Amino acid sequence: MDRKLTDLKNIGKKIAGRLNEVGIQSEDDLRSAGAVAAHQKIRRRYPEETLPVCYYLYAFEGALTDTHWNDIGEGRKRALRDGIGR
Repeated sequence: MDRKLTDLKNIGKKIAGRLNEVGIQSEDDLRSAGAVAAHQKIRRRYPEETLPVCYYLYAFEGALTDTHWNDIGEGRKRALRDGIGR
């Protein structure tokens, strides 16, 4: 089911707006991009900002897995952080 971004866990209006700005309009778009690529796109769009990983990277992963960002396991969080370092 292709839900609106704000229907997904961890995604509020501000984060949905940022995703929209980088071409991610829906759940399917976010799934296609993946959490790491979505985070990287926003980082490129806002290079002057520090983007807390819990607000973006973990939020995107949680949205895709229907999990609160704080409940994502440490191993998965580490793998996500490693992915943004590329």
